[in-house]
Amino acid sequence: MTKFTGYIGTYTKKTSKGIYSFVLDTDEKKITDVSLAAEIENPTYLTISKDNEHLFAVGKEGSTGGVSAYSINADGSLSLINSEYSEGASPCHVSVDADKTIVLSANYHKGTAESYPVNTADGSVDSVASIIEHSGTGPNTARQEKPHMHFTGFTPNDQYAVSVDLGTDRVDTYKLVDSKLEEVSSLSVKPGSGPRHIAFHPNGKFAYVMTELSNEVIALSFNSETGAFEELQYISTLPIDFTENSQGSAIHLSSDGNFVYAGNRGHNSIAIFSVNGETGQLTFIERTSTEGNWPRDFVLDPTEQFLLASNEQSDTLTLFERDTVTGKLTLLQSEIQAPEPVCVKFLNN
Repeated sequence: MTKFTGYIGTYTKKTSKGIYSFVLDTDEKKITDVSLAAEIENPTYLTISKDNEHLFAVGKEGSTGGVSAYSINADGSLSLINSEYSEGASPCHVSVDADKTIVLSANYHKGTAESYPVNTADGSVDSVASIIEHSGTGPNTARQEKPHMHFTGFTPNDQYAVSVDLGTDRVDTYKLVDSKLEEVSSLSVKPGSGPRHIAFHPNGKFAYVMTELSNEVIALSFNSETGAFEELQYISTLPIDFTENSQGSAIHLSSDGNFVYAGNRGHNSIAIFSVNGETGQLTFIERTSTEGNWPRDFVLDPTEQFLLASNEQSDTLTLFERDTVTGKLTLLQSEIQAPEPVCVKFLNN
């Protein structure tokens, strides 16, 4: 019997109390044991260290926000190590490098990217080492009145850091010098597209940006020597005749680099694309309903034979079986109860 443990980052506006754990039973093909792992306010995004020893979450406390570090216990529970919070809104995204030396966060409301050194002895986060603050606007006056950083993470092999700014339609690359972010390249994408998240192809030559406002995937080439991106393709994640409100959410690739998955909140679906490994361009395959409302994120399990989506506004998770040859998804289990789910992550295999 093979079981995998995962974690759910949530909003705590209604009934959620913080970070929840769950188990995927790959023999039974179902999600079980959704339970509270740690009480924390608005831990909307999580990241897990490569060695599965630590989990880092965004969070808030009163009028402050920042990053919290947890140790992952053998039974799946979490023990708080420490928190580094500062005045103002909490971040919306967090990531950690493979060597667990740097945690990066993105703050949508402040329009900033932050770097936190990690104490490798105990996994605690130190105070912020650097803060990158953008300036500028975009043509969407409702959503792009100022910078809105939505993602900060690492390029393949942790060579660079990268940020995605919904408010100014920018993707920026940084080098890390003594835990500090120093910009090396910047790409401006289509005005008004509202880039949200980025995912890299395993070959390191391509990357894919999900746009929140225009509901598109932007295929990019990536130069690992300079850190520069170039646009290759824009492809919609929505049906051509869909006119209701929908906002792009998460984007993930299969580890073989053959498929891109992109979430649509509003249309409530996951769009599936095949990848041309030579050109990096995408071909639409199909869309699959998430059987819930507002799929904010999803994750492939460690075997990549399953995909789990988190439907924030219906308080549910949905489990699919994934055909690793065609990339297509088949519904296994819907309406798995989970309060205000935003982000889902599995322990690394």
